[in-house]
Amino acid sequence: MCRTCRCNGETCSGSHLHNLCRKRKNEYDLLVIGGGSGGLACAKEAAQFGRKVAVLDYVEPSPQGTIWGLGGTCVNVGCIPKKLMHQAALLGSALKDAQHYGWNISQPVHHTWSVMAQAVQNYVKSLNWGHRVQLQDKKVKYFNVKGSFADPHTVRGLTKAGKETVITADNIVIATGGRPKYPTDIAGAREYGITSDDLFWLKESPGKTLVVGASYVSLECAGFLTGIGLDTTVMMRSIPLRGFDQQMASLVTEHMESYGTKFLKRCFPTKVEKLKSNRLQVTWKNADLNKEETDSFDTVMWAVGRAPDTKTLNLETIGVKTNSETGKIIVDASEATSVPHIYAVGDITEGRPELTPTAIAAGKLLAQRLFGQSSELMDYDNVPTTVFTPLEYGCVGLSEEAAVQRHGSDNIEVYHAYYKPLEFTVAERDAAQCYMKMVCLREREQRILGLHFIGPNAGEVIQGFALGIKCGATYPQMMKTVGIHPTCAEEVTKLHITKRSGLDATVTGC
Repeated sequence: MCRTCRCNGETCSGSHLHNLCRKRKNEYDLLVIGGGSGGLACAKEAAQFGRKVAVLDYVEPSPQGTIWGLGGTCVNVGCIPKKLMHQAALLGSALKDAQHYGWNISQPVHHTWSVMAQAVQNYVKSLNWGHRVQLQDKKVKYFNVKGSFADPHTVRGLTKAGKETVITADNIVIATGGRPKYPTDIAGAREYGITSDDLFWLKESPGKTLVVGASYVSLECAGFLTGIGLDTTVMMRSIPLRGFDQQMASLVTEHMESYGTKFLKRCFPTKVEKLKSNRLQVTWKNADLNKEETDSFDTVMWAVGRAPDTKTLNLETIGVKTNSETGKIIVDASEATSVPHIYAVGDITEGRPELTPTAIAAGKLLAQRLFGQSSELMDYDNVPTTVFTPLEYGCVGLSEEAAVQRHGSDNIEVYHAYYKPLEFTVAERDAAQCYMKMVCLREREQRILGLHFIGPNAGEVIQGFALGIKCGATYPQMMKTVGIHPTCAEEVTKLHITKRSGLDATVTGC
């Protein structure tokens, strides 16, 4: 094996490599392991302060062999391709609506997966290139190697070809994110199934698809697959959208069922077999009926959670503490691990939201504290997010359940409304699940604890209100806010019926 060490711009090799390295000054002020959203943000911010920075990134192929470029989950196999494919599905719905608005659309309308996939993949590749260019412009050194710790200041990087590079740094940030889990107790799961790591890079349509799991990843993917005309089934063992407000989660899945997505509730798979026809036969247990059932699919996609990508980092050798149950790295409020000068940001960290914007913000703030004389910590409270299901669900703050648990049901007031988007009227679309609620403290000031919205463009709606809630907005202040007419968002400024009252919360009039 070829081994080189990079110390102060020099190259050294030989049996005393490690000792030589430790006697010299570390080459980099900051080394970031992981070229995803949080890692890149941290590296680029540190470079702004004139520090010598390196980013080490390596994509381990998925069990099905899928690989991608620099940028992490969000860019390659997450938010970006997901939102674009969600948009493809929304356009399909818009074509149906268009006929009600006077457009002559020849039927039947057909969707071509390969055209969409190629366009999405081309855009993702442009982002990969953009990240490479940004690092170069900011003089951040990029290593396409798989890293593991040799000691708290030294990382050994292995290229795909087997060449080893040793990199030393004063400070190291771990930002390797997570990868989708495969069930370990289901025969054929890993051999025949795919995950979100593969779906967006398929060249041909997945066809009739079973999505196993009820996470937001599962529901978003099942939603756009249904929307582009594919026969799609979601298999869920228990509740949908665990960790989200459960009233809203139920409305999301109700809408998906009316939209055409099939649901197998309280079911769990036991085996996956490949038939001679190349279709996949899935056997599952139906807990309600207490019997075994089976069906065949073209594609089986697992969306049963994500696991931190730490197995090759050699964390135990250097003493970085992880949660034994989740495998995530334990950090304090300043993103510091149990080892001095080693930090972690993003999905890899215990107790943090698995969201791109929080990873980016945390990465930037960490670099500012390390090199910019800042003391500002990341605030993880009141982080807004949106689930891009066919009818989108956006929220910020506490769920109703969390508010009740924290303050008691007698101390909260929930204002709510069922509304109909104006766009749905002419198109004669059902708006039964278009709903919003505002969870407030009941005391006189009535501070808003949480806002939940299901409807079109939920992310755009919630993003605006998130600022007010972050600033401690109260219910009276919201009522003094003038709405923009006619919009869905204006209904938030008119919420006046409480759940406690028992009155009909359906909005009437324009």
